[in-house]
Amino acid sequence: MATPARLDLNGKPIDPITICMIGAGGFIGSHLCEKLMAETPHTVFAVDVYCDKIKHLLDAPSGEKPRPWAGRIQFHRLNIKNDSRLEGLIKMSDLTINLAAICTPADYNTRPLDTIYSNFIDALPVVRYCSENGKRLIHFSTCEVYGKTIGSFLPKDHPLREEPEFYVLKEDISPCIFGSIDKQRWSYACAKQLIERLIYAEGAENGLEFTIVRPFNWIGPRMDFIPGVDGPSEGVPRVLACFSNNLLRREPLKLVDGGQSQRTFVYIKDAIEAVLLMIENPERANGHIFNVGNPNNEVTVKQLAELMTEVYLKVSGEPPLDEPTVDVSSKVFYGEGYDDSDRRIPDMTIINRQLGWSPKTSLHDLLQYTLTYQHKTYAEAIKRELAKPSATS
Repeated sequence: MATPARLDLNGKPIDPITICMIGAGGFIGSHLCEKLMAETPHTVFAVDVYCDKIKHLLDAPSGEKPRPWAGRIQFHRLNIKNDSRLEGLIKMSDLTINLAAICTPADYNTRPLDTIYSNFIDALPVVRYCSENGKRLIHFSTCEVYGKTIGSFLPKDHPLREEPEFYVLKEDISPCIFGSIDKQRWSYACAKQLIERLIYAEGAENGLEFTIVRPFNWIGPRMDFIPGVDGPSEGVPRVLACFSNNLLRREPLKLVDGGQSQRTFVYIKDAIEAVLLMIENPERANGHIFNVGNPNNEVTVKQLAELMTEVYLKVSGEPPLDEPTVDVSSKVFYGEGYDDSDRRIPDMTIINRQLGWSPKTSLHDLLQYTLTYQHKTYAEAIKRELAKPSATS
């Protein structure tokens, strides 16, 4: 019996396409590649400088049974800064997805030049190649382009701070409010906003077919790295991996400025469902900017630390620490020039209307899935590392 044709949201058959995915070896890219290989007939040119997180998708070792998707994913090791092969891969593709970025807050202060180059200058050829060759582009931006909420400028006890119009972030209405130039933490958001404006202008003036994605704290397995295990010992990943590292090492979780900032978190697998809808429904996705997050999963960073600790202790069976958290100033943790937004709550109107997507996974469940993975993957490696004699012993 023939397999029924897969249909898009308009009821039309979905034809197989070739996708050039830049940054395929990262957190989001690895999950998206898995989804595409498992559930679609599409072909992926996986472009990155590393492939560790997608090794399990590439060709099977000699003597092993071929993967079911054999031949539909090809890894191309190249750096988009200086490799002439990139345009050729984009020309051979129907769609380019650009995930490449420096996106860890610890780098925004210490590496502002690299941050700006990575998120604006290095993205310019990708946009140009897509526009000049008539290729569709899905570009990953960030919720940080919104900056601070309007409500954050009101007195703390002002009743308007709790009115949604002063803190819920809407793609086509909310202003983008950054800190002063010396607050270099905003170099990332500024670069991302500028490339968004360029893409939008290419669409308006030259007919580029584009979709812009603004992720709101996508978290799950394979996010970032654990310092000293599969990343640099001195590295500072994003909050989920930072807290996971502390839990694995039985250290207090460090709360920057008391952990009072509020964030929403969405499970990576929910978010990837949204991206697949964008890929396979260009008539509904082209020309749009989409918030992708879960407004129901809002907590302060301090509450996130408490919930992660509770979940991890159940997963690991370890006893609690006497002092599970410790406060640290942003200046000590991130360095000079750090600044931050107060809240990031996505309005979901546009993505729900265009693609019918809404997130499903609760914060507790996504943390349980993620911390189970973290414990299974890293706990023994951390124990071995901690058991090594120190350099001063």
